[in-house]
Amino acid sequence: MAYLAGRMLISVEAGAPNNGKGEDTTARVKYATVRGRRHPYVSAQAVRRWIRDGMAGRGAPASPVTRVGKAQNRAQKANTDADPITYADDDLFGYMRAGAKKDDAATTLRDSPFMLGTLMSVAPVHPTEDFGVMSRGVGEPVLHGHEFYTADLAAPFLFDLPRVGTFTLPNADGVGRPNYLTQEQALQVAQAAALGAGTEMFRGQGAVRLPVQERRHRAALLLEAVAHLHGGAKQALHYGDRVPSVIVMVPFKGGVNPLAHVISGDEGGLLVRGDVLRKELAAWSGEWIPPVRVGWRPGFRDDLRADFEKECAQEIAEGTLVVDHPRTVLLGLASEMRGGALDAWFDDAAE
Repeated sequence: MAYLAGRMLISVEAGAPNNGKGEDTTARVKYATVRGRRHPYVSAQAVRRWIRDGMAGRGAPASPVTRVGKAQNRAQKANTDADPITYADDDLFGYMRAGAKKDDAATTLRDSPFMLGTLMSVAPVHPTEDFGVMSRGVGEPVLHGHEFYTADLAAPFLFDLPRVGTFTLPNADGVGRPNYLTQEQALQVAQAAALGAGTEMFRGQGAVRLPVQERRHRAALLLEAVAHLHGGAKQALHYGDRVPSVIVMVPFKGGVNPLAHVISGDEGGLLVRGDVLRKELAAWSGEWIPPVRVGWRPGFRDDLRADFEKECAQEIAEGTLVVDHPRTVLLGLASEMRGGALDAWFDDAAE
């Protein structure tokens, strides 16, 4: 099995977790216009930052960031160390580090094994503008404003598990997608870190791979960070919990996400559709491994949960679908990974 496909929903109550460009003295939230209506969103970049911070909080050192260009009056750039063997976040979230032309240095890059969509409001919402005044200890009050909203935001994600800790190499002619180290660089760093990396073929290319113990640790670390998700702007004024209110996950053979329409919405608000899930699973029979893991926070839209569980009662009874708290589901899956029970997920499925 190759991919962990999923969809998550975060409920924002009177919050502004991701701001756009301000206007005069007013901070604006980000939104997209869909069929003439506003849908607030949180960018994938912001959520990925929350997850990275969560990984660091759980003991994984973050790859150092260097900002260059501004002082030299050149194009501005910010790079991590681009060392995916030493730093789990460089491995899981990818990077691009452009080499200096004057030094004829190569550009090194890595695609992200963890892919995340934009957290978009499932229904149209018109943000509220809050007017504020700073008058404490000043003769002339300072006026300011900001927007906030209440909405349910959903996004798909796809976790390419075999690519965790796997770095493909160019062939003898330099052709291919070097993902993205020379063999000498990768092995040198790996040996120095005593990680015991080895070389093998991966998806038709030579590759350096970290041991499965390290790969399973990194994947579990990401899931644990999602289980403790926190972050976002305006926390002092609009504190909010960012742990997913609903999350659905299924191990899948290909890079397709069958859960796109399971969590959706319309003009009336949020929809979590068990009938859609059942039809998708039937259509992709043989391409996924049970159980489908559903995390649903107690007290969140109990009416929708009752309908969902009624629709999927047979699957729940058979054990092909489990429903529990999102934290329990995520940490349980991470624990299975750490214990080695899911090592087959870290290699591509046999044809």
